[in-house]
Amino acid sequence: MALYMYQFSYTSESWAAQIKNPQSRVEQVGRATTEAAGGKFIGGWLCMGEYDAVMIADLPDIESMAAIALAVAAGGGIKSAKTTPLMTGEQGVTALKKVTTLAGTYRPAS
Repeated sequence: MALYMYQFSYTSESWAAQIKNPQSRVEQVGRATTEAAGGKFIGGWLCMGEYDAVMIADLPDIESMAAIALAVAAGGGIKSAKTTPLMTGEQGVTALKKVTTLAGTYRPAS
């Protein structure tokens, strides 16, 4: 399983519908789609800034996260989204250690 952060912005029509019928869509849709994809919903939050909401999910693979992103986008309720794979600190250390193996193979274009 792998962790993913999914950030998204609602369309004005989606906000209008939510104002008429207030509910925690990020929780409801996030949990339903994550579980349908075979994963675990970690949490969802509304936020201010470039994106209106964020969801963290633990999913079996990147294809499962892509399927969620595509299904949500196809619904028409969001205007933009961004998916970010997340690593634990331990995974980051493992990646840093692998750099020494790869360092000699990369050369900048000249």
